[in-house]
Amino acid sequence: MNRAPIYFVRHGETDWNAEGRLQGQRDTPLNRKGLAQAAEAGERLRGLLGDGLADLPYLASPMERTRHTMEGLRTALGLDPAGYVTDPRLREIGFGAWEGLTWKDVRRSDPARAQARDRDRWGYCPPGEGAESYAMVAERVRPLLESLDRPTIIVAHGGVARAVMVTLGAASREEAPHLEILQGRILVFEAGGRRWA
Repeated sequence: MNRAPIYFVRHGETDWNAEGRLQGQRDTPLNRKGLAQAAEAGERLRGLLGDGLADLPYLASPMERTRHTMEGLRTALGLDPAGYVTDPRLREIGFGAWEGLTWKDVRRSDPARAQARDRDRWGYCPPGEGAESYAMVAERVRPLLESLDRPTIIVAHGGVARAVMVTLGAASREEAPHLEILQGRILVFEAGGRRWA
């Protein structure tokens, strides 16, 4: 896809992030560090884009941790905290029955499925209702990405970032599931590549 830049922000830290728990589509609030990361992301955006930030589209996953991150970064930019749109296609990958567990818990309680996922991180779908593979998330976000026609700020999740990378040709299916997605930083997608800001 040849497109305008996307400024992607992963939500700030939650207690479940700090504990290494799979959040998936569970709603979890930002912790104190996560609130600070939201403001930090706003300052980084100001440094990247300067003036004109008020005129860009702002899109967020409808989950609490992403909405509060968006509101924190918009506040740091001096913008109306509520001046953004949510899109359900940006919600986090569903981990089904594994949500709330750590990877250590999964490997102990469900070793065969954990090994199957290790063999195919991109295509594997965990057990349970609402579970998805990264490939399924990529299909979910593709129409949204194709609809963007100007620079856009997106606040979403680590799993969504990996799906966006592959969809935009900025990472391979083999590479993306293994990449760390930082909190409080900006992942810039432009000209078929990616960089952290």
